[in-house]
Amino acid sequence: MNAFHYKSLPLDVYFDNGKSKETKEILNQHGYQKVLVLTTPEQEDAGQELVQQLGDIAVGVYPHAVMHVPVEVANKAIDFVQENNIDCCLALGGGSTIGLAKAIALKIHTPIVAIPTTYAGSEMTTVYGLTENNLKTTGKDIHVLPKVVIYDPELSVTLPAEISACSGMNAMAHAVEALYAQDKNPIISLMATDSIQALKVALPAIVKNTHDLEARQKATYGAWLAGICLGSVGMAIHHKICHTLGGTFNLPHAQAHAITLAYSVHYNRNADVEAMDRLAGALGVASREDVGMAIYQLNQSLNIPLALKDIGLPEQGPAEVARIICDSPYYNPRGYDYDELLDLLTKAYLGLPPIKIN
Repeated sequence: MNAFHYKSLPLDVYFDNGKSKETKEILNQHGYQKVLVLTTPEQEDAGQELVQQLGDIAVGVYPHAVMHVPVEVANKAIDFVQENNIDCCLALGGGSTIGLAKAIALKIHTPIVAIPTTYAGSEMTTVYGLTENNLKTTGKDIHVLPKVVIYDPELSVTLPAEISACSGMNAMAHAVEALYAQDKNPIISLMATDSIQALKVALPAIVKNTHDLEARQKATYGAWLAGICLGSVGMAIHHKICHTLGGTFNLPHAQAHAITLAYSVHYNRNADVEAMDRLAGALGVASREDVGMAIYQLNQSLNIPLALKDIGLPEQGPAEVARIICDSPYYNPRGYDYDELLDLLTKAYLGLPPIKIN
C-alpha cells in the first residue's frame, strides 16, 4: 500500500429531510445573534422566508451573490457585514452564494453557516475563488470553511431538472479528480467511489421526476461526499480547465464542469491506472478506455448541453483555454500536451464525443 496523509476537517454537519426547519435552533446552539442571509437575486424570496423563520436573530437578506465571486461584489458585501456588525453569514443556495460567504470570511473571518440547495459541494471545503480582470484565482484558508452545514434534500425538490443534472455532474467531477489527486488517500478514494456511484444512480431518476425525494436524498448524499473529497485533497486538470472557462469567459460553473468532465477523464485515462480502474468500476464500464464515453453518454441521458459553444464559449475559446492551462498548470498525473488538449477542447466546444466513433 502506498504511503498517505489524511486530515479531517472540523465542521458540524446535519442531514435530514426537513432539517432546515431547525435552523434557528442550530444557530442558537452556536451562539449567533446577528445573522445575515446571503442569496443570489433569484433566491431572494427563499431568503426572506428563512429570515421570517429566524425571527429576532436575523438582520435581513443580502441577495447579491453572483457566479465566480467578482472582487468588486465581494468588497461591497464585506463592507455591508462590517457596517452591520454581522456575527454569522448564512449562505442559502449553491456555489455562488457560498462563494460570497467565503470571500467575506477570508477577509474579516465572519463565521459561515451553509444551507446548500444545489450539489456543488463548496460548503465542505476550505477552497475559495475570486475573479478579477477576467482571471479566477483559487486558494485554501481554514477561515472560509463553514462552521455548520445543514443538508435538507427537500430544498432541492424545486431545482429544475437541467440545473440538478449539471450541478450533480459538477459534484461528480470533484469525486473523480480526488481519485487521481496528488495527495489522494484510501479514505477519500472510498468516499469518491461511493459519491460517483450515488450520483450515477440518482441523477437520471431526478431528471425523470424532479420530485423523487429518495433520488434527491441520494444525490445530496453523493454531493456531500464529493464536497469532502474536494475539501480534503487537491484537484487536477479538469478543475484548471473549468476555472479558466469561468474566470476568462464567464461560462456557467456547473454546466462547464458537466460538459468537460468526459474529456478530462479521457485525457487522463492511462495516467493513473489504479484510479482509472476504480473510476471504470464506479461508472459500471469494462475498461478505463471507456470512462470518457461513459460520462459523455451519461450527460446525453441527462439532457445536459453537450457543447461549450452552446453555453457561451467563443470560437477561439479552445485555443485560448489550452494556452492558459499549459502556461500555468495545476498538478495532474499526466503532463499537459497542448495539441491533444486543443483537440479535446475543440470536441467539447462542438459537443462531439471524446473518442472517434466508427
